[in-house]
Amino acid sequence: MAHTVSEVFSEPVIPFAIRWQSRVYSLLGLAGLLVVVAVFATTLGSVHIPFATTFQVLLSQLPFVHITPSSPEIFGAPLSLEILKTIILGIRLPRILLAGLVGAALAVAGATYQGLFRNPLADPYLLGVASGAGLGATIAMLTPFTLAWMAFGAVPLFAFIGAVGAVAVVYLLARVGKTLPATTLILAGVALSALLASITSYLMTISGEELHGIVFWLLGGLYLTKWSEVWTVLPCVVAGLVVIWIHARPLNVMQLDEEQAQQLGINVERVKLILLAAATLITSSAICFTGLIGFVGILIPHAVRLIWGPDYRFLLPLSTLVGAIFLILADTLARTIIPPTEIPVGIITALCGAPFFLYLLRRRKGLAFF
Repeated sequence: MAHTVSEVFSEPVIPFAIRWQSRVYSLLGLAGLLVVVAVFATTLGSVHIPFATTFQVLLSQLPFVHITPSSPEIFGAPLSLEILKTIILGIRLPRILLAGLVGAALAVAGATYQGLFRNPLADPYLLGVASGAGLGATIAMLTPFTLAWMAFGAVPLFAFIGAVGAVAVVYLLARVGKTLPATTLILAGVALSALLASITSYLMTISGEELHGIVFWLLGGLYLTKWSEVWTVLPCVVAGLVVIWIHARPLNVMQLDEEQAQQLGINVERVKLILLAAATLITSSAICFTGLIGFVGILIPHAVRLIWGPDYRFLLPLSTLVGAIFLILADTLARTIIPPTEIPVGIITALCGAPFFLYLLRRRKGLAFF
């Protein structure tokens, strides 16, 4: 459905400078909030560490900063500095950083797909990333021999290959000449997702003792996260985010129909290919270590859009920060709500995202999302 320029950029009549300043202040405030949330999450766990002590340990890792953290008492005895650093820097911090990266990646990928397809219900898994990754991870868990890649097991490698491969197949199926019709792309994604999901379901029925591990991976979680995983995901996510941010203005124009965007100087097919590749890269690299974490890509972009407006120049960086904050908080809740049991974080995000999704379906006709 074609939109007019006034419909696409419909916002309250507020002076441009005020809108710009308020959004910049929001970006700075959310960046500060992200740091506070990350430090706060690091204090929580089976061993509670005071906020001040956690902050001191983190500061002590900065160059030219010489601070001796105070040791809290556990069961009446002071906690040694070595154990304190192991808990904060070796166990909790990499998990929190990976949660932030994954949350940012899924939120931005969801916003990108919603803009490309002009569909408020699009999410990062629309083109088969989830089903491809799920099938790849399931095959890896059922493989009778040991595989490794850069100190990682076969699961993240197979999940990444499955996710990227699924999107590549969808792209090849949907491409017509030099064009990529959005409707055909979505239908191909839905069909391939159903096929791959059915294969995964069959493999689960014959998986035997591996069924528990497969189910936990499909529900999503950040169990036993290591620094090596953070350093592997970080460059992929950062590179993809930068590419998507650079294309914020073309995404704004593409909220018109494709013919009008083409007339305004946008190479629509080229922008589509670049954004699909970047969104696939950040989604695949994020979920290959964490499993399938749902609803972040739907929930966060709409929440940001409803609060700060539809301008992608701000929607994308704001979604990055809000997505990171949201998943850090969700993961913290998942590992602390029923100690010592840990709930898959995908359950927490679904509990938050499903009601919002139903709200969108209910209000679809009454709200202007774009």
